[in-house]
Amino acid sequence: MKLPYSFARRHGVVITGEGEDAVAVALRDGDDASALIEVRRFARRPLRIERVAPARFDRMLADSYAGDGIAAAAAMEDGGLGAMVESIPTAEDLLDSADEAPVIRLINGLIAEAAREGVSDIHIEPYESALVVRMRVDGQLTERHRLPAAVAPMVTSRIKVMARLDIAERRLPQDGRIGLALGGKSLDVRVSTLPSRAGERVVLRLLDKENAGIGLEALGQPPAIEAIFRSALTEPNGMVLVTGPTGSGKTTSLYAGLKLLNDGSRNILTVEDPVEYAMDGVGQTQVNARVGLSFANGLRAILRQDPDCVMVGEIRDSETADIAVQAALTGHLVLSSVHTNDAAGAITRLRDFGVEPFLIASTLRAVIAQRLVRRLCPHCAETAPLDSARAALIGLPPGTTVRHPVGCEACAMSGWQGRTGVFEAIRISEPIRQLIMAGGDEAAITALAFADTPSLAAAARALVAQGLTTPEEAARVMRAGDAPPIAEPAHG
Repeated sequence: MKLPYSFARRHGVVITGEGEDAVAVALRDGDDASALIEVRRFARRPLRIERVAPARFDRMLADSYAGDGIAAAAAMEDGGLGAMVESIPTAEDLLDSADEAPVIRLINGLIAEAAREGVSDIHIEPYESALVVRMRVDGQLTERHRLPAAVAPMVTSRIKVMARLDIAERRLPQDGRIGLALGGKSLDVRVSTLPSRAGERVVLRLLDKENAGIGLEALGQPPAIEAIFRSALTEPNGMVLVTGPTGSGKTTSLYAGLKLLNDGSRNILTVEDPVEYAMDGVGQTQVNARVGLSFANGLRAILRQDPDCVMVGEIRDSETADIAVQAALTGHLVLSSVHTNDAAGAITRLRDFGVEPFLIASTLRAVIAQRLVRRLCPHCAETAPLDSARAALIGLPPGTTVRHPVGCEACAMSGWQGRTGVFEAIRISEPIRQLIMAGGDEAAITALAFADTPSLAAAARALVAQGLTTPEEAARVMRAGDAPPIAEPAHG
């Protein structure tokens, strides 16, 4: 049972649960309780009322209505999105018509479907035979819809209009963004276009603005890793790096660190490409290559703004690395990300950028490496003993009981439900500092750093042992050689 969204938002009241004898209702602090008379008439049952703070009410409202929004209003009519895709007019009819309503409903429906299902990216790909729509859920890309090839220009043009891009420019890549509201939940959609042989490919990346408010405790880091991260963030100066491949959650971790630091007592400035989430109390600057505003130029400029803490979206060249290190040396706390396979690789990457080992040793405070693996559906996953081939993937003994995906209604028959993080962390201790200054290689740093703490591979194995993921998923985040040799049973 739901109240009309406009009524719930205007009067500050939302239904949070139903029982046999009463309906649970949240009432926003400061709002007139007289609206509850209408709610009581609507529910036809007694009300169990809870007063909640405005911020909490906004979250409850967004969670309750996020699945509705433009989906119910425009895209989900007449049998759902699948039926709408099938009802798209033929190429000639659509291109000859000035009525863009079918295309508008299609795009709204795609975005609404993606938001409801937790999709991170929508790929719209034109080919000679069809326009293919694929969606990435929990890191896996699957085809969802196939449309007539000739509707591609209409779809692309409409998305460009929504993102305020140049619809006449089809030869160059373009980037933009669309701001949407889905049932009160703010959603940012990053748009990227790329010319291809059959037309322009479009990728829409969905960003939930609520992720900007995630705290460290919500990242799912093991207590030991979280303690290292918190400890490094309390340092008055130095560098804290987060590493991992694209899509591993580095930006989310950096924003969680900024949230901890954003207590009003510090001047926090960032330079990002692009600014993914807006944070109150943080000065955010976006890289703009067209006007010469690179990471290095932006970082150089914000250092003249009297910052206490600086976040650089990514260290991707030697100039940015040099300025970041100098900022850390001159009393600033610098947060950034680096694209490396593991935590020790970040140290060697800084060396590759030309940063002197003694500067790395004196400025680096901690490196957090992270990956994301799919989490098994808790409702349908089944257990089975591990055969020798799969055991060798990650170094578990054959016969170990592990879980595998099956599929049920709760997980849309996929066998998976969400993702979980795999982490490792290096806190730069005095022995590691000495090894860095001595020019130790990545293997030596890894051996010293993880002598007593779990590495990325060990953390992945632990998730398999806990039944949260599969050996195949864990193997994706482990490098070749990470699986230790399995001891042969003794004979005799």
